[in-house]
Amino acid sequence: MVKTDDIKVFMGSEDENKEKQNSIVVPIDDDMDTVASDSPDTVDELAMELATIQQSAKRIAIIGSRNLPITHQQMIETLTTALVMQGNTIITSGGSSGTNAAAIRGAMKANPDKLKVILPQTIGQQPSDVQNQLIGVPNIVEHPDRAMMTLADASRVCNREIIDDCNQLICFLSHTSKTLHNAVQYAEEGHKVITVFYLD
Repeated sequence: MVKTDDIKVFMGSEDENKEKQNSIVVPIDDDMDTVASDSPDTVDELAMELATIQQSAKRIAIIGSRNLPITHQQMIETLTTALVMQGNTIITSGGSSGTNAAAIRGAMKANPDKLKVILPQTIGQQPSDVQNQLIGVPNIVEHPDRAMMTLADASRVCNREIIDDCNQLICFLSHTSKTLHNAVQYAEEGHKVITVFYLD
């Protein structure tokens, strides 16, 4: 804000005014240069998000609901295949059905080397149909250290690990999916580029 007593008015002769015009004084109030410490640095955040979007090859996490109709699964599979063909790496978790399973199928079709599957626990703790789906996946991360955790708790930690490892998150969820909403919020706090598809 400019204070009124900082403004100088020159009312001398024409020659005096010309001399005065050669030097310009810009009043600066202390408040103009200060930014509240709790205000977000939105310029840096937007620049970071733009840089991520413009990257030719990204690490994209795909997570979501297990309860999906077959048409949604086919869409996710097609999307994942296209993303891998563009040079992106897909990061997801295990799952015999739903979002993660569709992402695994789509990435395996395009390039298995561009797929990373992070499990909440170990392969041995997965149902047999999940173990079968993981056959041939070259990059699987297991967590025997979470063997004694409940699957729900291990999955929450797993989602965070997946998000930490990505530049961008794509999530398929319903409005009642508390665990997935928490994952999206965690991604927001980490300033990830986020795309959310609601299924209801």
